[in-house]
Amino acid sequence: MASSSSFLSEDQLQCSICLDVFTDPVSTPCGHNFCMICLKKCWDTSSHCQCPVCKTNFPKRPELHVNTFISGLAAQFRKPVQVKSISTAGETTKSQVFCEVCSEKKHEALKSCLICMASYCKTHLEPHEKVSSFKSHKLIDPVENLEDYICQKHERPLEMFCRDDQMCLCQVCSVDDHRYHNTVPIEEESAEKKTQLGATKAEVEQMIQDRLKKIKEIKHSVELNKKNTEKKKADSMEIFRALIRSIERNQAEMLKVMEEKQRAAERQAEEFIKDLEQEITELKKRNTELKQISNTENHLHYLQIYPSLCRPPPTNNWTDVSIQPHLDVETLRRALSQLQERVDEVMKKVLSASELKKIQQYAVDVILDPDTANSYLILSEDGKEVTHGDKQQTLPDNPERFDYCVSLLGKEGFSSGRFYYEVQVKGHTEWYLGVTRESSNRKGDYTENPENGYWSVWLRNKTEYKALDSPRVPLSLKQAPQKVGVFVDYEEGLVSFYDVENESHIYSFTGQSFTEKLYPYFSSSFNDGENSEPLIICPVSQVQT
Repeated sequence: MASSSSFLSEDQLQCSICLDVFTDPVSTPCGHNFCMICLKKCWDTSSHCQCPVCKTNFPKRPELHVNTFISGLAAQFRKPVQVKSISTAGETTKSQVFCEVCSEKKHEALKSCLICMASYCKTHLEPHEKVSSFKSHKLIDPVENLEDYICQKHERPLEMFCRDDQMCLCQVCSVDDHRYHNTVPIEEESAEKKTQLGATKAEVEQMIQDRLKKIKEIKHSVELNKKNTEKKKADSMEIFRALIRSIERNQAEMLKVMEEKQRAAERQAEEFIKDLEQEITELKKRNTELKQISNTENHLHYLQIYPSLCRPPPTNNWTDVSIQPHLDVETLRRALSQLQERVDEVMKKVLSASELKKIQQYAVDVILDPDTANSYLILSEDGKEVTHGDKQQTLPDNPERFDYCVSLLGKEGFSSGRFYYEVQVKGHTEWYLGVTRESSNRKGDYTENPENGYWSVWLRNKTEYKALDSPRVPLSLKQAPQKVGVFVDYEEGLVSFYDVENESHIYSFTGQSFTEKLYPYFSSSFNDGENSEPLIICPVSQVQT
């Protein structure tokens, strides 16, 4: 391997311990030369400090220094190497590696030697298995780029691993720059990493199985929902068809009755007209007689027939006689209008219930935060109920605590996504519910509105419901809510309130912009004897539609 211009042979620059060209050569006091790592390893494993060649004993372990002259000569006999990352080398092992000694037909390599820096087939590997000087060489599975397994600084095999710096080392590195570090053979580290990788692999596989199971559950749920929806659609269509059939049947019956009534009215009118015409004939006859008698000169005759002529002929009193409609269409119109309102109300309730059911899937477990509670408020041990007490408690004046308004917050804040919670307000004559931002004012009196970081609704004076928007919005509720649901969509800037039991929408703040955490907000207000029931955070049970 020496160049033609060199006066030295490779054998003259070979360590007698590793039988390879010197790496960091050092000289003993007796004049023999060895690789630094080889000599240190020899002395570390022996109870005597002596020369491996002449067996000269040294009472005190000599201080070793690299012989730069011999190191420079040895460098001429070593292959130039260029170290790459182990990860890159790992990629090249997948390709086929051939023996570097085969001259004609190249055979596939069985092993690569990190000392010889060559790969050998089974035949050419025999010297490494039989010759004692080769048996100490480091053999690995065949790889293309052997230089990737050699230390760039010391040109020695990468046999150690530094756990402190997480890097591969040669033996020289491990006793030099990494002397006080936790270093282990790469085989040991690889085995441990494989164990860790196995655990990670098992965890990943379990995660895959969990997600496949979840996909199956979701698909099954979708299929059930689809079947349920189809059934509900069919039931709804049948209800509407039955309603339409009933309306059409009643419409036909009404038209038939109206036509019959019309014919009866016409017959009655004809009879009235006939009687009236008969009376007109009689009246005209009497009128002629009266005209004739009024012109007579026979006074005696006039006086004799006057009593019979002065009275009009007998007739009917037609003053109150009329053809009245026999069907009250206005009553029908009112009835149908009420029916339409009822259908619209039921449909609105059904759609609201469907909307509420979708929202309830974002339910969160809200726990009341005692560090924010006004000193008059009393919390239950589980943090689910709050009541206004009769006496003020002695509590630390935390920056988070409400000191004037009898309010408090939930423990957990939300800075993204959607969340929903429900509060029982039954028995209360005054309450406030909603959300507030983390930085909102909690000291002294304040105005609850979005500009001040509060999105809430209230009940005051038993029946006065308002959304605390800017300006405040009076709410017209048909029934007093017993349980109120609060829903927030952070990204959409939406805060909505629902009457849970009546499955109806109360109010929504829309188009808001949230830039910090939002916390559930509560106020129990003062206990005046009628406002003694607690506000209770309820577990969410989805409405049935």
